[in-house]
Amino acid sequence: MMVYLIVIIVLFVSELLYFKIADRFNIIDKPNERSSHTQITLRGGGIIYWIAAALFAAFHLSAFSALFIIGITLVGGISFLDDIKNVSQKIRLLVHLIGMTFVFLAINAFASYPWWVILLAYIVFIGIVNAYNFMDGINGITGLYTLAVLLPMLYVNEKLFAFADTDFLIYPMLASVVFLFFNFRKRAKCFAGDVGSVTVAFWVVVLLLMLIVKTESLVWIGFLIVYGVDTVLTILHRIYLKQNIMEAHRLHFYQILVNELKQSHLLVSTFYFVTQLLCSALIIYFFPLIGWWIIGILLLLLVGIYMLKFKMMSKPAV
Repeated sequence: MMVYLIVIIVLFVSELLYFKIADRFNIIDKPNERSSHTQITLRGGGIIYWIAAALFAAFHLSAFSALFIIGITLVGGISFLDDIKNVSQKIRLLVHLIGMTFVFLAINAFASYPWWVILLAYIVFIGIVNAYNFMDGINGITGLYTLAVLLPMLYVNEKLFAFADTDFLIYPMLASVVFLFFNFRKRAKCFAGDVGSVTVAFWVVVLLLMLIVKTESLVWIGFLIVYGVDTVLTILHRIYLKQNIMEAHRLHFYQILVNELKQSHLLVSTFYFVTQLLCSALIIYFFPLIGWWIIGILLLLLVGIYMLKFKMMSKPAV
C-alpha cells in the first residue's frame, strides 16, 4: 500500500508540474465548432498515464516491462507531438504499428501464432487504440471509462484467471483517479489530449491481449463493448452521410447528449462508466452459462439505445 501511495503522490506532483510546462509553452485546447467545450483548457494532462507506465517499469524490471515501456513511449511520444502540432496520419499509424510490435514481442506472439492471426491482431488492436482516442471528447469520459474497463479486468485477474501482474492493472487505475481529480469537473483543469487517451488505450489493449492469450477467448473484447458500439455505428452513420471519417465531428452518442440535449458532461461520462461496468459484470456472470449469447443480447440492447440518437437529433435542445 505504501508503494501505491508513493505512486499517487508522484502522479499528483507530475501533473502539477506538467500544468506549468503546458501553460509556459501554450499547450492548450481551443474550442471550435466541433468541440463540446467552450473554454480554453490545458491539453495533455493524460501524460501521467505514461508516467505511471514508467513507474511500473522502474519498480518491476523485466524483459516484459522493458518492451512495454518502449512500445508505450513510442505511441505516447508521437501522440504528445500531435498534441503540440499536427502529425501526419501515416506517421502516427507507422509508430502505432512499431509500438504494437514491441507488445507482440513481449508476449511472444510471433512464435506462437500464424501470420494471419498477427495481421488481424494489428488491425483490431490498433483500431481499438484509435477508437478510444476518438471517444475522448467530454470531461471525465476517458478516466471513468478506463476504470470501467480495468475494474472488471482486475476482478478476473484476482478471482478467475491470473493473466497479469496486479500492479500492471492498478497503476493505470491510480493514474485515472489522479487525472479525474483534475478532469472530472464542470470546468476541467486539463484535458487528456492524444497523449493521454492513446497511451491509456495502448495499456488497455496490452492487458486485453494478455487476457485473450491466457484464456484463449475473444469474449473479453466485450469489456469495451460500449465504446465499440458507439464507434462502429457512428462510423457507419458518417459513411452514410458521405463524411470523411478521419475528420472531427459531433455525431457520437455522447456528443448528441451533451451538445444537442445539453446534458452535463459529468452525467454523460458517468452513464458510460456505469453502462460498461454493468455490461462487463453480465459478461463475467453469464458467459459461462450461455456463452456468446450474452454478447449478442448486449449488442442488441446497446444498438437499441444508440438508435435513440436519431430521435434526439430531431428534437430542439432543452
